[in-house]
Amino acid sequence: MNYGIYCNTAGTPVGVEVLAGNESDRIAFPIAVERVRKDFNHKNVIFIGDRGMISGKAIDEYLRDEEGADWITALNAASIAKLERCGSIQLTFFDECDLASITHPDYPDERLVVCRNPDLAKRRSKRREALLQATEKLLAEIIKKVERKNKPLRGKDAIGVEVGKIINKKKMAKHFNLTIEDDTFAFDRNEEKIRSESATDGLYVIRSSVDKTRMTDQELVANYKNLEMVERAFRSLKSIDLNVRPIYHRLDNRVRAHIFICMLAYHIEHQMRSQLAPLLFADEQKETAAERDSVVDPVKRSDSAKKKDQTRRTPDGQHPISSFRDILNTLSAITRSRVKVEGHKKGDFKTTSTPTPYQQKILEWLGATRGM
Repeated sequence: MNYGIYCNTAGTPVGVEVLAGNESDRIAFPIAVERVRKDFNHKNVIFIGDRGMISGKAIDEYLRDEEGADWITALNAASIAKLERCGSIQLTFFDECDLASITHPDYPDERLVVCRNPDLAKRRSKRREALLQATEKLLAEIIKKVERKNKPLRGKDAIGVEVGKIINKKKMAKHFNLTIEDDTFAFDRNEEKIRSESATDGLYVIRSSVDKTRMTDQELVANYKNLEMVERAFRSLKSIDLNVRPIYHRLDNRVRAHIFICMLAYHIEHQMRSQLAPLLFADEQKETAAERDSVVDPVKRSDSAKKKDQTRRTPDGQHPISSFRDILNTLSAITRSRVKVEGHKKGDFKTTSTPTPYQQKILEWLGATRGM
């Protein structure tokens, strides 16, 4: 089973799609396009999705000729490397700013916004070096087997088999030159390929059909990065709060109903997080894309959010700052009991425990106060 969520720009879930497990994004995306345009009755829509969902093929087949349908997505690593090799992307673009708008014949009537994040570039370079060293360590073990005095590894085929078992364990095979003979084995780094790959470190390219009069380059990037809200919804559904699985249903309509109920539960969670923001570690004064110096850099926490982190108290100091899970656990302590009094003519009655001051504060923020 595959499922997907439709969210608006605020990250609020507005619909859910459930498909068979053998149906890929190639099948799911056109269904999403048709449903949003027809079932939701939205004639002018900007679809925002990752490079897997809104691929070049999906754009050509389902969006390019659709009136009122625009898209924001990103290029994959191979496409970025191609643009870099042909000179369409040059690091000099980023001497004074961290994004640049370019055009290319392969993307007619589209905007390409190239972004460079120096921190991401450093992380990728560091990770690549670690993987290269790990691969070298594994290959060095084979050299030891070939050079040992007792029962050395011999024969091109035998040595090749051993090399084949480990060369791509770290996905670094393309960065090595291998020399295999009947009684020797040697390797060294392919510096040219490493330099070629490192040229695109920290780069990502936003691809869109949205006109500049409707959305600036900065807004384009910001809207794409808002996909993190959809990813948070999936994390909540899959593992953090709601745990969609395991599913014990077998009939299609019941499986769909199960997923739909989970989506409604996340809708409630989304609204609760918004209303309880003062009691959570959420940043209530997070800068908007227009207020930030750079839309490419990670969002920095505001001073008020940093104060929350340090004091772990609300500004008035009366209540603790908690995680959403802790707040749910706190509310779960409010119990409703059924009391039966022996010999009482009216039989049993129900009573609700009196909320603590902290529980009462949570209920107030949720707008769920009641007389006790």
